Amino acid sequence: MFLAGACFEGASAQPRINADDGPELRTLYANSQDVAEGKRIVESSCAGCHGANGVSESPGVPHLAGQRPAYLYLELKAYQAGVRGESAMNNVVRPLNDDALFKAAAYFASLDPPQTSAANSANATAPDPVQAGKTAAAGCVGCHGDGGISKTPGMPSLVGLDPKYLVAAMKAYKSGQRKNDMMKSMLASVTDASMNNIALYFGLQKPARAQTPAAGDKAAGETAAAACAGCHGSDGVSGNPATPSLAGQDASYIASALQGYKQGARSDETMKGLAASLDDSAVKNVAAFYAGQEPKQPNVRKPQTAEEWAERCDRCHGINGNSADPRLPALAAQRLDYLEKVLQAYRTGARKSPQMAAMSDVLTDQDITNIAAYYTRQKARGVVFVILQSKSGTK
Repeated sequence: MFLAGACFEGASAQPRINADDGPELRTLYANSQDVAEGKRIVESSCAGCHGANGVSESPGVPHLAGQRPAYLYLELKAYQAGVRGESAMNNVVRPLNDDALFKAAAYFASLDPPQTSAANSANATAPDPVQAGKTAAAGCVGCHGDGGISKTPGMPSLVGLDPKYLVAAMKAYKSGQRKNDMMKSMLASVTDASMNNIALYFGLQKPARAQTPAAGDKAAGETAAAACAGCHGSDGVSGNPATPSLAGQDASYIASALQGYKQGARSDETMKGLAASLDDSAVKNVAAFYAGQEPKQPNVRKPQTAEEWAERCDRCHGINGNSADPRLPALAAQRLDYLEKVLQAYRTGARKSPQMAAMSDVLTDQDITNIAAYYTRQKARGVVFVILQSKSGTK
């Protein structure tokens, strides 16, 4: 029985591997002659994309220097078998026999791993989206109130609204689909990413009713609002991210919106039909009813930081992405664009792995960018796999 232990600075518990677990572990026995022959194979077949030193300068092409040997062998076999789809890699590896794949993997694994430049490390640092949203929302609070709770009659509160609705509303104002010259001007230079952050910030604030007066009969308004409950909820808390919650909203704003739908200033056929049945008194009553309801926080989570995601990834890929298992890839100092591409591929199912599909399924585009950036700036460490003898001394 053979056991392999991986040792490198900062490592904790290392895997114990039976050398007869699979043919890929033959790579752990590569000698200097195997590595020298692997270098010749790489120079003729792989260097054009991955670099003779295993450090790629091609967009979307991974670094292979210092990568774990059994992982490289398994990936080469996957390309050769066609299970990774059709690509330039298939044509490169098809003519190579198993021995050549073994030696090419051994050569790349023997190289010093790439290191991240200081410039890349600085550029890869991702800002906290909630803090970024708070900063970007500084221009909103003058009208919509601190934390998005309105104190100005006619100005809507922004708390208690699903971020998806808020983003859609901001984009509609920016494009002119919703008419408001001030809002269009305010949003003219705001990027989609900033809109997402602003909406996230308000979505995470503690909801409270607007601090504005509400004229009208709440009891009569509850009766008149019965037709609204199907979309906006019986208590004004919407269950659909595309439909705004009305609970705790400023009464003057609700009344103005209803009048806008009734008169055609706002375009929505469903809302126009419902508003048309309300006289001015009923509009005030409906607005008063919803203004008196307690708003609730939408179902939105604070995004995990890259460091928090990495705690999960490191369970398989090693401390800071320095894998201690020869069959699992190291992520530290890998190309940013490659890591993003691979995570996207696992999320969409273009690359098959039940474990990676489960991990990546819940990731947003921003999560993927942040995780890739985190590992790009980690220090890559070489690994030496030592074959351990059994107690009997046999191999």
